[in-house]
Amino acid sequence: MPPLKLTLVVAVALIDADNRILLAQRPEGKQLAGLWEFPGGKVEPGERPEETLIRELREELGIEVKEPCLAPLTFASYAYEHFHLLMPLYVCRRWEGFVQSLEGQALKWVKPQDLRSYPMPPADEPLIPFLIDLVAA
Repeated sequence: MPPLKLTLVVAVALIDADNRILLAQRPEGKQLAGLWEFPGGKVEPGERPEETLIRELREELGIEVKEPCLAPLTFASYAYEHFHLLMPLYVCRRWEGFVQSLEGQALKWVKPQDLRSYPMPPADEPLIPFLIDLVAA
């Protein structure tokens, strides 16, 4: 079996003043459609993960995030059928603007202990305990 292509995707747990975390639902027509995930996206060539998040959050949610407000928390490493995903997860509690769906995706603010109630891609699920611990601390 040939080795799987490594795909670098970066995600962020946006945490609001009520310690809720933003989830976005993957739209119809996309791989893993209907599942809930943390906002983010694929790191483009020549781009740093933080730059990717700043760009993706502006494009998808209409908010501006400053790089010092992005704190790395943990990462996921998961072998899907056709590629291997490496996904750093950042935490962000400060941004400018109001979170809005600019790409038609459903959005939901969720308490960390309720994250498991939302079907997620397999790579996202192992991140939940880190977020529960972070917000409970």
